Amino acid sequence: MPSKNAASPAHLARCLSATDLVLLGVGAIIGAGIFVLTGIASATQAGPAIILSFLLGGVACIFSALAYSELAASMGGCGGAYGYALKGVGEWLAWLVGWDLLMEYGMDAATVASGWSGYMQSALTAVGIHLPVALTTNPFNGGVVNLPAVFVIFMMALVLTRGTKTGARFNNAIVAIKLLVIALFIGIAAFHFNPANWHPFMPFGVTGIVQGAGLIFFAYIGFDAVATAAEETRNPQRDLPIGIIGSLLICTLVYIVVAGLLTGMAYYPSLNVSSPVAAVLLRAGYHLSGTLVALGAIAGLTTGILVMYYSATRVYLAMARDQLLPQTFLKIDARTHSPNQLVWFMGIIMAVVAGFFPIAQIADLVNISTLAAFVAVCGLVMLLRRTQPHMPRPFRMPAGIVFSSLGILFCGYIMMNLPVLTWMGYGIWMLMGLAFYWVRRAFVTPADG
Repeated sequence: MPSKNAASPAHLARCLSATDLVLLGVGAIIGAGIFVLTGIASATQAGPAIILSFLLGGVACIFSALAYSELAASMGGCGGAYGYALKGVGEWLAWLVGWDLLMEYGMDAATVASGWSGYMQSALTAVGIHLPVALTTNPFNGGVVNLPAVFVIFMMALVLTRGTKTGARFNNAIVAIKLLVIALFIGIAAFHFNPANWHPFMPFGVTGIVQGAGLIFFAYIGFDAVATAAEETRNPQRDLPIGIIGSLLICTLVYIVVAGLLTGMAYYPSLNVSSPVAAVLLRAGYHLSGTLVALGAIAGLTTGILVMYYSATRVYLAMARDQLLPQTFLKIDARTHSPNQLVWFMGIIMAVVAGFFPIAQIADLVNISTLAAFVAVCGLVMLLRRTQPHMPRPFRMPAGIVFSSLGILFCGYIMMNLPVLTWMGYGIWMLMGLAFYWVRRAFVTPADG
C-alpha cells in the first residue's frame, strides 16, 4: 500500500454521465467482432448457428456484467477488477488481476489497431491510393512496419491527452456513425434474407457453436472497460451498473441480429473474408452501402482502440498509485485532468506491438485474459458476500452466489475450449508477472515508488 511519503497525484475529473458510460461500452464492444469475426466464425466454426455462439457469449458475459456492476457500484476506483481484488483479497491476487488486465486492454488496443490498418488500406485502395507493403505489414509477415496501425494509436493518444470528456464526446460521435451504418446493413439485409442459406443450420455441431463462442468472445470485450471509468463518473453508484449492463445488452442484440441476417444473405462458407459485412453488400450490388459499411467498420475499430487504450492507462494508474508499478508517469495535467505522460508511455508500447508483431496470436491471449478477469470478478462477488456481508451495495447482483457460479462455469467452459498454445502463452505472461512482482517487492521499497 502507498506510504505517507508517496507521490499523491491530482484526482481525475468527474465528468462522465450514464449515457457517456453506455456509449463508452458500445464504443469498445462493437468493432472487430461484428465487422470481421462474425464472418470468419460462421465460415470456419459455427455456420448459421453463429447466432447461438453470440447468445452463448452474451449469457456468459451477463453474469460477469452483473458481478462487475455490484463491485463497481460498491468500490469504485479507476483500476476495475484490480481494485476490487486489492480491497477484497489482498495485494498478491490484485497484482495478478491487474497484470491480466494490462494484457487484456493493452493488447486488445494493439490488435484492433491492426484490424483498423487493414480496413484503412482497403478504403485507400478503393480511391486509388496504394501504400507499399513494407509500410503496412509487420516484419514477421514480410514487411518493415504496420505504419497505419502505429498512426491510429498515436492519433488516439492525442484524443486522450485532450481530456476524458473530450475523448467521450469523440467516442459518442463515432458510435452514432457506426450504429447508423449497422442500421443501414440491417435494413438492406432484411429484404435479401434467403432461408436456404440457413441449411444446414449447425454444420459443425454443438462443438462448433462452443468453439465459435470462443472465437467471437473477442467481440464482447469492452463492457468491463466501463468499470475503469468509476473515478471519472459523476454518480458511479447509479451510473456504472447502467453503463456496464446497458452496453452489453444493446451489443448482444445487435450481434445476434447482424449475424442472423449476414448468414441469411450469404451462404456461410463464403464469409471467410476480412470484411464480410461489406463484401456481402458489394456482391449484392450495393456498392455505395458497402463502402459506407467499410467506413463504419473503420469508425467502429477506432472507438474500440480509444476505449481500450483509455482503460489500460487507468489500470496502470491505479496499480502505480499502490506502488506496484513505477510511478514515473503519474502526473495529472492541470488543464485536461489527464495523465498525459502515462498516455504516451502506454501508447508507445502499444504502437510497437501493433507495428512490429503478428497480431493473430495476441488476439487469443486477449480472449483468455478477459475470461480470466471475468472469472476473478465473479469469484470476488461470492467471496465478499461471505466475508463482508454488510458492505454497502448500491447495486446488488440478483441471486449473487448462483449467478456468480454460473458466470464462472460459462467463462471457464469457453476457456477450456481455447487452443493449448493460447494457454501456454497466457501461462508465460502470468509467470512473467509473478517474477516482476517479486523482484520489485524484493528490491524496491514502498518509499521508492
